[in-house]
Amino acid sequence: MTKKQRALQVIERLKKEYPSAGCTLDYDDAWKLLVSVRLAAQCTDARVNVIVPQLFDKYPSIEALADADVYDIEKIVRPCGLSKSKARDISGCMRMLHTVYNNKVPDTLEELLKLPGVGRKSANLIIGDVFGKPAIVTDTHCIRLCNRIGLVKDEKEPKKVEMALWKIVPPEEGSDLCHRFVIHGREVCSARTKPHCDGCCLNDICKKNGVKQ
Repeated sequence: MTKKQRALQVIERLKKEYPSAGCTLDYDDAWKLLVSVRLAAQCTDARVNVIVPQLFDKYPSIEALADADVYDIEKIVRPCGLSKSKARDISGCMRMLHTVYNNKVPDTLEELLKLPGVGRKSANLIIGDVFGKPAIVTDTHCIRLCNRIGLVKDEKEPKKVEMALWKIVPPEEGSDLCHRFVIHGREVCSARTKPHCDGCCLNDICKKNGVKQ
């Protein structure tokens, strides 16, 4: 079985297993997702979803958050960890959206990567979830599962995993596949415990790289 054949089977099986795949961060606007993605670094999505309503109630627009004192942002987002750097990035990002992009979130990877605190993972999430364009989000679950299943080999660098997946995953499937990797990585193919291979829908096609038998 080639990597592309394996990828197509993985896509179809995970679709059946998790029909409704989507971002686990709550948002109703692109700029809010940008904020939440930055806060989610080394923090759970569930915790971020609890914290951001307070931030958005106090600062309900890009302009309001751009004008906010960085220390005030820091105080609100402190439970998410790394609050100094996150508050600084959020403030800088909102200021740039306000002054350079006329309070609109850009819809290209190139422009999104110019924003403070926005890397390829965050930019691809915005592109795929907000704008519905082809995107591949290589977070820790995606990288770990792709190596374990055999879609990539011994590759931990996010951009290299992303580039490898573009070669074997249909563009329109990339974003949802990555969301399904997150769910599967949490519920079945865990990093913290032995994976539940017996109950896994990919058991017979997974290479089980790194799994102790």
